[in-house]
Amino acid sequence: MNIKRIGTVAAIAIAGAVVLSSCASNEGGDAGAAPSSSSGTDYSKLSGTLTGSGSSAQQTAQATWTAGFQSVASGVTVNYSPDGSGAGRKNFISGAADFAGSDAALSDEELSGSFAACAADSKAIDIPVYISPIAIAYKVDGVKDLTLDAKTIAGIFSGKITKWNDSQISSLNKDAKLPDANITVVHRSDDSGTTENFSEYLDANAKDAWGKEPSQTFPYQVGDAAAKTSGVASSMASASNAITYIDDSGAGDLDKAKLMVGDKATEISAEGAAKVVADSEVASGREDNDLAIDINREDTADNAWPLVLVSYAIACQEYKDADKGKLVKGYLDYVVSKDAQDAAAKEAKSAALSSDLSEKAAKAVASIK
Repeated sequence: MNIKRIGTVAAIAIAGAVVLSSCASNEGGDAGAAPSSSSGTDYSKLSGTLTGSGSSAQQTAQATWTAGFQSVASGVTVNYSPDGSGAGRKNFISGAADFAGSDAALSDEELSGSFAACAADSKAIDIPVYISPIAIAYKVDGVKDLTLDAKTIAGIFSGKITKWNDSQISSLNKDAKLPDANITVVHRSDDSGTTENFSEYLDANAKDAWGKEPSQTFPYQVGDAAAKTSGVASSMASASNAITYIDDSGAGDLDKAKLMVGDKATEISAEGAAKVVADSEVASGREDNDLAIDINREDTADNAWPLVLVSYAIACQEYKDADKGKLVKGYLDYVVSKDAQDAAAKEAKSAALSSDLSEKAAKAVASIK
């Protein structure tokens, strides 16, 4: 098993736990039967190496999926490098990666171009594989309960609100002992799908206060910048009076702000993220098997968490190399399965795909050639 850049004791423990779980789930079955997917893919007959690149938010989930997949497809090695969503898409487009993980679907501009690994006249498709809330994580001495709304978050991350005891923050937190201290903002330095989702939320809910179009590049010169989810987490660990936006899987022991959703202070939850995705529609005007989601950023349902990311596996509809296509199809067939989704939800605090979205994703995977 090779999970690139996941060389921590925790990642090894995750991989081991998933393998043991997979073995346990097969006890009592036909020991001589070849493990197969619900779609009939015979995993045991697959062999070769897959290279994936992209979303650092998917890092824990990819470690979990790789371990589980390789327990039933021992002839396949999956290398996933969490280079960031932007880098992952570039690597896939150039052919340096067989598939990409991305917290943002391919843009119209990217889809209008060519893809080195894809067959002539074939495009790439976006398949949702990972749903996760984005946390507004903070580290402030003496403050363990913090509520923020979109306007205040926009003010902080644009550099307009610079003190923790600013009136906009204190008006939302009347019982908090907010220090008279400068706010240290930590944001992504690389092109990031997490940044795009964060900026989409602010554009939808605090457009005037944010003042920038959604982008994968953080638009303001404020605070400290760090690459990838792991870099943001590391910067927060050594910072004081700091705040960031980060996929919940990477927030660790950091405190997490409540979000004003409508008129309610709402706690972050995978269930709330899943609720918003369930209330959203598949984007129009794309290929039949492209499942990019038009996220309802203004959802105010009870417990909804509209600061959510839907992360995709990006693959060719048809590969130039048919054998490579079979490997990608086999791996993603496993990734969208209930067992794999439930395992990732447990390890990464994400939300498993709903039955409806899982069915659509499985159909899209099945179309890969």
